[in-house]
Amino acid sequence: MFPDLTSPALFLLLSAGGSYLLGSIPFGVVVARVMGLGNLRNIGSGNIGATNVLRTGNKMAALLTLVLDAGKGTVAVLIASRYGGLDMAELAALFVFLGHVFPVWLGFRGGKGVATFLGALFALGFVAGLGVAATWLLVAFLFRMSSAAALLAALASPLWLWVLGPKAAVALAVVLAGLIWIRHAENIRRILAGTEAKIGGGDRQQ
Repeated sequence: MFPDLTSPALFLLLSAGGSYLLGSIPFGVVVARVMGLGNLRNIGSGNIGATNVLRTGNKMAALLTLVLDAGKGTVAVLIASRYGGLDMAELAALFVFLGHVFPVWLGFRGGKGVATFLGALFALGFVAGLGVAATWLLVAFLFRMSSAAALLAALASPLWLWVLGPKAAVALAVVLAGLIWIRHAENIRRILAGTEAKIGGGDRQQ
């Protein structure tokens, strides 16, 4: 169930547009260039997320990218929550995610959105966000595949929100989790084929 629309229409539009533009900032590309690591589009999978930044061999750059990508999800939702209701917060979460996945600055070819999704979840429901993060860590520890961890954490997110709240964000989590699964289509095929690389061994996710 989505929350009732109670925020002013103008605020909703501004929140959607601002969140999309914030989400569109390709921090992985920016960090790689600023730190002299080259064009991230020509490295590894060409993706803009922290996992691909890690292929440069610079762990600090990868960590910074992860924090910034998650941070933009958190910031977008917190700003929306400050000036509107849960409806505006969820709209911000949706559009900051879409901005990362389909950034206008990169010809709408962006990342897979896992970090931004998690950052938005922390702002919507902090305890539920911890549950999703714990799911990612557990799966990553057991199977050593960041793609599998992302897929199962996303799949578990509606359940965590249902149990720990807010329940009104469950439908949004279902939508975003579905988009994450779609973005991981190639990873899913490799997992089923037994050819998906593992953490520390050239993982292609994000």
